[in-house]
Formats: sequence, C-alpha cells, structure tokens
Amino acid sequence: MNSSILRNKKSLDLLTPVRRRIEQIPVENQQTARRIVSLIPADCPFERDLKLFGRTLAHIPPMCKINPLYEPLVMLRFKALCYLVDECGEDITAFS
Repeated sequence: MNSSILRNKKSLDLLTPVRRRIEQIPVENQQTARRIVSLIPADCPFERDLKLFGRTLAHIPPMCKINPLYEPLVMLRFKALCYLVDECGEDITAFS
C-alpha cells in the first residue's frame, strides 16, 4: 500500500474521537436544543454567487461537504430539531 495513502488515513483517523464526541452530545432540554439549532447553520454558509451588474461572474461551490466534521454536526442539528418537535411540540419552521 502506498505510504501517502496510509498517512492520509491516519490523519483522518485523528478526527474520529471528535466525531464520536459530537455524536454523543445529549439533547435533553429545550434550551440546549435551541442553542444547537441556532449555532449550526441549516445550509452551507460559504456557497456564493459573485455578481456584477446583475450578471453572475463566478460561483463558489459549497465547501462544507469536504469538512470532515460536517456530517456529525448536521446530524446533531437534526437531533436537536427532532427533540424540539417530538418532545417539546415546537413549530420549527422558523429554524429552517
């Protein structure tokens, strides 16, 4: 196996404890759930269209998907939203 591939795999494995910790964050009260939902954006904040005089000059694609912690954070937000709906009976349309 190529040594550069092994180094890359090892560097990605360093984030596994962080991912696990994010996945284990409990959502047990309304205040925590609301804080999580407000801190984690619903969509990627980096995607942009660069426009000049109404014409699109360039499109910057969303780069969140290349973030190794993107998926656990989105799942945590989803867990918080589910808690607010299922346990608290809140209308979450304002958070979307």
